[in-house]
Amino acid sequence: MGTKLKKILINKEPWQTRVAILRNEKLQDIYFDSESKLDLERCFFKGKVSKVLPGIQTAFVDIGQAKSGFLHITEIDRALATEKTAEFLQIDDTKEQEAIEKKLKKAISIEKIVKEGDSILVQVLKEPVYEKGAKLTTCFTLPGKFVVLMPNIAQIGVSKKIDDRDERARLKEILAKNLSPKMGAIIRTTAEKRSAKDIKKDLGFLVSSWKSIQKKFKKANVGEQIYEDLPLAIRATREHLDEDISEVITDNKQDHEAIIKFVKYYTPELVSKIKLYEGFPSLFEKFKIDEQIASALHKKVSLRCGGSLIIETAEAMTVIDVNTGKFTGSGSMEETILITNLEAAEETVRQLRLRNIGGLIVIDFIDMASYANKQKLSKHLERALRERDKYQSVILKISEFGLVQMTRKRSGKTLVQQLTKVCPTCNSYGFVKSETTVSYELLQKFEEDCIRNNIKNSVIFAVSPKIFSYLIHHEYQSILELEKKLNIKIILESNSSLEEEQFKMRKEQIES
Repeated sequence: MGTKLKKILINKEPWQTRVAILRNEKLQDIYFDSESKLDLERCFFKGKVSKVLPGIQTAFVDIGQAKSGFLHITEIDRALATEKTAEFLQIDDTKEQEAIEKKLKKAISIEKIVKEGDSILVQVLKEPVYEKGAKLTTCFTLPGKFVVLMPNIAQIGVSKKIDDRDERARLKEILAKNLSPKMGAIIRTTAEKRSAKDIKKDLGFLVSSWKSIQKKFKKANVGEQIYEDLPLAIRATREHLDEDISEVITDNKQDHEAIIKFVKYYTPELVSKIKLYEGFPSLFEKFKIDEQIASALHKKVSLRCGGSLIIETAEAMTVIDVNTGKFTGSGSMEETILITNLEAAEETVRQLRLRNIGGLIVIDFIDMASYANKQKLSKHLERALRERDKYQSVILKISEFGLVQMTRKRSGKTLVQQLTKVCPTCNSYGFVKSETTVSYELLQKFEEDCIRNNIKNSVIFAVSPKIFSYLIHHEYQSILELEKKLNIKIILESNSSLEEEQFKMRKEQIES
């Protein structure tokens, strides 16, 4: 099956916009956006430095959010760092240039570049995660359809996926002719074989956007958002629409018109792929998107061969365990394991994208005796990541225990973080207490309350129906013994208004 079976589906509701990227009807990426939630990534803010910590070479910057963002020295562009350090050291420009540069290189330190109270233009590099604020940068990027503008980094790069030397040279030359010497850009894969006119048009729009950001910064208040990327529907079209996409389907007329306008401006030959969906069932229901999203929240992922993946994510790392399950294959055990591992590698890449998992990842493949098979698996995983995942990753060789360690660039929140919250019952342990445990805890609390309140005669012990059933069937003898111990009569009562870990006690009303 060819890559032409890739689709972009855009669902718009009054409360939320969702974009799904499909490949052969399987969900590859899912994006969400809502009016009530501010998507910080790539946004520009006028920030104010609230704290400088030289020990970790980091400045905390107030950007008007609940938590200050953090700006590490490695995310401060060289021009700003050099300029501010030179001011701090009071270096005279008339001195010998080479000596100045050597002195500056040694002297560069966060406290010489920024100080508390400084206003500074920053861009959000990564969304806040867990207890951390947003990661900030002054190495700015403005993505377009064919290029990514780097307005304060004088460097030109070309996507590694464009491998033709002559084409790379042609594209670099176009940018060199049309960019200010102080600016830089990265040429995207979509720029391959595009005309100079198309690239210049994209570049012109981005340079205009940068000039607008600079003007707004001067007038803005601290914490004010100065610039945000395009709306989700347009952004997804910009990032994903190419020759491999068979259709872009949206269920909203306004989005449909806006997407057509955008595509006509940049890639008019692809306009025929933009479709409007109307009718029943809903767009996402027709393609079973909600079903696939729900599956992506589960730890277990079934493989076609009968094996499975178990995906466990912690704050610092993600562990993926590969199991053969019911798959026995028709050949040798080694061949069966290789087939399972190869399919697991493919599915792992899809799950990393879909769940938006970044950081350190450890994959526990099923151990293989053959060195050649290990090499085959390693190359297969690398190729799948290179061809199907736009985020940068680094993979180490398979260890003697069958483990693969890799890192993948983080971008925004994981799917779990976007769609779930900490379980109020288990307080993020990932499990809930058993009925036995809950029953014992309630009996303990009940006993203590009886003693504390000096209960005499009869008392009603009300619990949830599930705990009531458990106590009657498994702990009736324990309740009789508790009656003897406390010298009271306990009347067990089922109360459907109570949660499992709740109970109520009250004195029995004696009828006259």
